[in-house]
Amino acid sequence: MSNKRKTIRVCHALLEDPKFSALLLRIDHELAEQTRSEGCRCGGALHRADYPRKPRGCPRHLRPDHSSRLSFCCALCRKRSTSKSVRFLGRRVYLALAVVLVSARPAGPAPAASRLGQALGVARRTIARWRQWWREQFPLTPLWRTACARFMPPVTTQDLPGELLARFEGPAHEALMRLLIWLSPLTHHGAELAVIELREGR
Repeated sequence: MSNKRKTIRVCHALLEDPKFSALLLRIDHELAEQTRSEGCRCGGALHRADYPRKPRGCPRHLRPDHSSRLSFCCALCRKRSTSKSVRFLGRRVYLALAVVLVSARPAGPAPAASRLGQALGVARRTIARWRQWWREQFPLTPLWRTACARFMPPVTTQDLPGELLARFEGPAHEALMRLLIWLSPLTHHGAELAVIELREGR
C-alpha cells in the first residue's frame, strides 16, 4: 500500500476523533481572535456575530464543535468580518475535512475515499463536482498560483487533493491539520471566496 493511500485511510478516522475536532475548533478560535484584534477597516470594534451551521459529514457526537461559523460585526458600520476557518470550506454544507478526504483519489480497488463518501451520504454528483473544483477551479485561486511552485516535484492537478495531502509531512493528524490551515485563506472574504462558491447542490 502506498504512503499516500495509508495517510488517507488513517485520516478518515480523524472524522470520528473528538480530540482532532477540538483541535480544529481551537485553531478556528485563534484565527477568529486575529480577525477581532485587527478591527474593522472603518476603525470600529468587532463584536461576535456567529453564523449557525448544521454541517453534514459530521458525527453526531461532534456536532457541538461545528455548530457555528465564527464571525464578527462592526459596532460602527455594521459590516461583517468573517475569519478564516479550518472547519468549513466556504459555504459548503459538508465539513472541510470531509470535502478533502472524500475528494481524494487513492489508487487501488474500492478506495477508502469512495467508501467514506457513501458512509457520509455524499451524492456521487456532489463528489464529482468537488473533484472538478480541485482539478479546474482550485488551480486558478491566488493561493495555488502563489504557492504551487514551492512543491517539488510539482503537484499534478489531476491528483488533487490526495497528492497535495501527501506533501505535508508528519503523522496523519499533523499533515491534515497543516493542509487545512494552508487552505484556510480560501475560506476568507474577497476574491478567493468568490472562486470557491460553487453551484454544487451542497
